[in-house]
Amino acid sequence: MPRFTPEELEAARDRLVPDVAASGLRVLFCGINPGLMSAATGHHFARPGNRFWPTLHAAGFTPRRLRPDEEQELLRYGVGITNVVQRATARADELTPEEFAKGGRQLEEKVRRLQPAWLAVAGVTAYRAAFGDKLAKIGPQERTIGGARIWVLPNPSGLNAHWNPTTLAEEYGRLRAAAFAEE
Repeated sequence: MPRFTPEELEAARDRLVPDVAASGLRVLFCGINPGLMSAATGHHFARPGNRFWPTLHAAGFTPRRLRPDEEQELLRYGVGITNVVQRATARADELTPEEFAKGGRQLEEKVRRLQPAWLAVAGVTAYRAAFGDKLAKIGPQERTIGGARIWVLPNPSGLNAHWNPTTLAEEYGRLRAAAFAEE
């Protein structure tokens, strides 16, 4: 993982990180928005303390722990990545309610176009903000988009300390079992 100066990270603010997506995926994971490290590297969940990549492996989505720069390999496993809000920020609390609402509408369009079996939103707060569902909880949702079912997952950020690596892997594993049992 390259090292960046604070100035280089700040210069990545507002950059976009391209989706890792294709039509017909089993699961399209959706983060809140790219962090500055992700924007600087051009890869999703690139911050070293983020637990997304180890959790995917521990939950059985990948046969080994992938690095962020190997994210395109996810497509081979029927998995992709996008974000609710596309622009990079240092913290998710820099995003406005309007950005979340607009991101939710754009995400709906993307899901209708790509037709994944499942949309997995990593972060219940982001899901609530994007879709106006103040009562949503972790787990499968009643709501669907097109034919895609929705699962809200815990945010894998290291800041989300009340979900430890074991409980993260268990919840992501529940999604994996549901998504791949349908094959």
